[in-house]
Amino acid sequence: MLEAIEKLLVLQDRDRQILHLQGELDRIEPQRQMLNSRAAGAQTSLDAAKNRAKHIESERKKLELEVESKKQQIEKYSLQQFQTKKNEEYRALAHEIELCKQAIVKLDDQQIELMEQAEGVQRDVQAANQASAEARKAADGQIADLAKREENLKKELAELESNRAELLAAVDPSAASRYERLLRNKGATVVVGVQHGVCGGCHMKLPAQILVTCQAQTEIVTCINCGRILYYTRDMDLAVVD
Repeated sequence: MLEAIEKLLVLQDRDRQILHLQGELDRIEPQRQMLNSRAAGAQTSLDAAKNRAKHIESERKKLELEVESKKQQIEKYSLQQFQTKKNEEYRALAHEIELCKQAIVKLDDQQIELMEQAEGVQRDVQAANQASAEARKAADGQIADLAKREENLKKELAELESNRAELLAAVDPSAASRYERLLRNKGATVVVGVQHGVCGGCHMKLPAQILVTCQAQTEIVTCINCGRILYYTRDMDLAVVD
C-alpha cells in the first residue's frame, strides 16, 4: 500500500473519531433542553392547578361577601320594619327580607359546590406538586450526568484534535488538499477500499483500468463517480460480481 494512503487512513480514522465525538456533543444540548422542558411542563401543570385553586377561593370569598351583604340588608329591612307603621311598607320590607334569605340559601349552595371543587383541586395541586418535584429532581440528576459526559467528551475531543494537524502535515500536500475537500463534502468516508470491482464509497462499478491502477499501488487513484480516494489490499477481491 502506498505510504500516502497509509497516512490518509490513519488521518481518516482520527477524523472519524473526532466527528463521532462532535456528534455526541451536538446531541447533549437537545437532551438538556428536553429534560428542562419536561420539568418545566410539570411545573406548568402545578402552576395551573394552583391558579385553579386560587380562582375557586377567590370566587368563594366573593360569595361570602355577597352573603354578608344580604345579611346586612336583612338587618336594615328588619330595622325599617320596626320603625314603619304602615302595613303596606311592612309587607314590602318582609318581601325584601324573604328575597334576601332565598338569595343567601342559593349563595350558600354555591359556596358548598365551590368547597367541593376546592377539595378536588387541592388533591390535584398535591399530585402536581409531587410530580413537579420528581420531574425536577430527575431532570437535575440527568442534566448533571450530561454535564459530566459533556466535560469528558470535550476533553477526549481536545486530545484527538491536538495532533491532527501533525497527521495532516505528514501527508503529501496535494493528497492532503484533496482529502480535506472530500472530508467537507463526503464526511469521514474519504479513503475507501475496492471490493468486487466497485467503489467502497458510492458502490458504483469501476472501469477495469482504474482497478488495474489501484492494484498496482503506484499512485493515488480516485473514483471516477464520486471522487473518493481508492485503495487496494491483498485481502480484497477485485473480481466483479455479476
